Amino acid sequence: MFFYLYFSVINPFPVMINSICVLLQTFLLVLLYGIQNNILMTQGKKLKSIKTGIYAAIAIIVIAAGALYGASSYMLDYSLGYPKEERMTAEHWKERTRNECPWTAAWMDSIYGNHCVKDTFLTMPSGYRAHAIYLYAPRATVNTAVVVHGYKVRAEGILHIAYMYNHDLGYNVLLPDLYGHGLSEGDHIQMGWLDRWDVIRWAEVANDIFRLSRSSSTRQVIHGISMGAATTMAVSGEKTPDYVERFVEDCGYTSVWDEFAGQLKEEFGLPSFPLMNTTSWLCQQRYGWSFSEARQIEQVKKSTKPMLFIHGDKDAFVPYSMLRPLFDAKTKGRKAIFIAKGSVHAMAYRDHHKEYTARVKEFLNAAE
Repeated sequence: MFFYLYFSVINPFPVMINSICVLLQTFLLVLLYGIQNNILMTQGKKLKSIKTGIYAAIAIIVIAAGALYGASSYMLDYSLGYPKEERMTAEHWKERTRNECPWTAAWMDSIYGNHCVKDTFLTMPSGYRAHAIYLYAPRATVNTAVVVHGYKVRAEGILHIAYMYNHDLGYNVLLPDLYGHGLSEGDHIQMGWLDRWDVIRWAEVANDIFRLSRSSSTRQVIHGISMGAATTMAVSGEKTPDYVERFVEDCGYTSVWDEFAGQLKEEFGLPSFPLMNTTSWLCQQRYGWSFSEARQIEQVKKSTKPMLFIHGDKDAFVPYSMLRPLFDAKTKGRKAIFIAKGSVHAMAYRDHHKEYTARVKEFLNAAE
């Protein structure tokens, strides 16, 4: 993930106009200063100089606006673009899981060797065709986990969390490919914001697949890592069915604006203004959502169901400093926290899988 965000609710289009006006004002001040210093010039030469200055000011504004638009378009494509040909295969992610979490290898060989992993496709209300994989628990149960992957990953890239739920905790699991990832359609990355509606739909699908009878329901936890955690928090602020009972977010960001602004400074040494504002506006025009509206922390404030917050204290990508504001923002319903000592971004389970599993189990089993 190269970018994510939060900060102001300013409408970026007027801000872009204001920045251009500042350029014009500055140029005109310089122009007036030049006029004062050349007061001895003839009246005809003065008028010609002013006219030339105005044309130059207009040219500067046009060039500045074009450059800002070009930079904003580049930033949007850089952060949200993910062509199908760049998507890593399922085998790539399975092999990576085996290497990083070798204790999952035998389980993975078994579930794939015995054809236990199933594919499912559906058309979302927005019209795109979405994909997920799912796996029944070793014994019949209503306990179900919807596990949500991160930025530029896919369902198979989060099989280590599926292992925890399925192998260690005895849960059914469903792992969706988010919009623009894996086998799902989509022309850009939604940073977990519009994805919240799709995950709520996947929870409905999981309920239909795993309930033990037509009159019963599942008991679900939605668990996401990185952008998947941001998706999980976005879901938590919406009205969800009763069978969605708990949420686990692992290293999610406070908002898309905060994350992208941080990455802009870290990778390019640039301030958020004006590029973040104009890029957010461009995202709104192209994709129907803006950086400034994708505020996961505001969703957490609205959430009422239990949530476990997890973060590695060495995470610099989605900064560890985001954990406490998110945790403090949740004032309704039970909450718990697990700080993974020494872990960088999205590596809490890899580094502490036994404690991670124990903390999740404790959270799931706690009485309300």
